[in-house]
Amino acid sequence: MLIGEKQMKLNINQLNLIIRKIFLKHGLNKLHAKICANLIIKAELSNAPSHGLARLKMYCERLEKKLINPKPKIKIRKISQSISHVDANNSIGFIAGDIGIKTAIKSAQKTGFGLVGIKNSGHYGLSSFYAEQAVKKKLMVWCFTNAPPAIAPYGSRKALFGTNPICFGTPTGNKVPFILDMSTSMINRGKIRRAAKLGLKIPKGVALDKFGRPTTDPKKAIEGVQLPIAGFKGSGLAWMIDIISGVLTGANHGGKVKDPFDDFSGPQNIGHLFIVIKPSIFIGNNYLDQIKKNIRIIKKLPKIKKGNQILYPGEKKYLNFSKNLKKSIVIPKNILEDMKKLNA
Repeated sequence: MLIGEKQMKLNINQLNLIIRKIFLKHGLNKLHAKICANLIIKAELSNAPSHGLARLKMYCERLEKKLINPKPKIKIRKISQSISHVDANNSIGFIAGDIGIKTAIKSAQKTGFGLVGIKNSGHYGLSSFYAEQAVKKKLMVWCFTNAPPAIAPYGSRKALFGTNPICFGTPTGNKVPFILDMSTSMINRGKIRRAAKLGLKIPKGVALDKFGRPTTDPKKAIEGVQLPIAGFKGSGLAWMIDIISGVLTGANHGGKVKDPFDDFSGPQNIGHLFIVIKPSIFIGNNYLDQIKKNIRIIKKLPKIKKGNQILYPGEKKYLNFSKNLKKSIVIPKNILEDMKKLNA
C-alpha cells in the first residue's frame, strides 16, 4: 500500500517473502534465507531500522562480489564439553551467529556453561537476536562482536575500534526478559548510515568530522569518527571487545575489520564471542525469586515525574515489538527502490 511519494507500507508476511526471495536469488539456501529474512524484519519491528532493511542491499552486494559465502562449510571445533570454536567460512553473519549461540546453549544445558568463539563471520545484526535465544531457554548470556573502525582510541584522532556492542541477557521470571544491548559509541553506526541514505541529520555530540569538528551531517561523520560513550571508559570497553571478539577468536582486529558498505577488498572476518550459563549455578532455583525481587525494588524507587515508569533493559523493545507486530512496516522510497532492483 502506497502512503506517500517517499514511503510505502507492506505487511510482515509480504515483506518476509520478498526478502527470502532476494536472498535465494543471491545464492542462500531456503533455511539460511528464512533466518536472514526473519532477523531483518525483527530489527524493523523492534524499532531498530538501522539493522533492518537499510542493510539488505549491502548484504546482497557482498554476496554478488563473493565476499560473503552463500554456501558456507561452517566448522565447529569442540575444545571441551563446554567450549567450541567456530570457523564460519565467510558466511553471512546471521547464520554464523545463529549456529554459534545454539552451540553455546547446547553446552550450557549439558554442563552449566557454554563458551563459543567465532571467526570468519560478517555483520550479524543486533546482538539481542542471539541473547533472546538463550534467555528463552532460561539461560543467562553475554554476546560480544567487533566491527569496522568507527571510534578513535582515547587520545587519537584516527578511527580504529568498531562501535563494538555489549549485550547481556537474563530470564526474569516474567514474560519480558532483561536484555541490555548497547554499542560502545554514542549511537550505533547503522543509525548514521541510515541517516546518510535518507538525507537526515544525526544528533549533536555523537560524531566529529575528519577535521575533528562536531558535526550533525551523517556523511561527514562517516568520513570522521564517532564518539565513545563516557569518554575514555567507552574507548576502553571498545578495546576490550576488540580483544575478546577479535584477538581471542582469531578474527580480524586492531582496525582490520573491513567496512561492509565501502571496502570490497575482501571478507570482513568479524569475530563474535558468546558466553552462556545456567543462572542457577550458585543459588539454585532461588535465582528467579531474587531477580524478581531485584526488579521490584528498583521499579518502586521514587520517580522523577509522576506517572513515569522505571523500565529495565528489554522492556521498551518488547513493547515496541509487540505493538509493531500488529502493523505493516513502512519502507522509505529509496530502500524500496533498492529492494525492487535486488528482486528484478
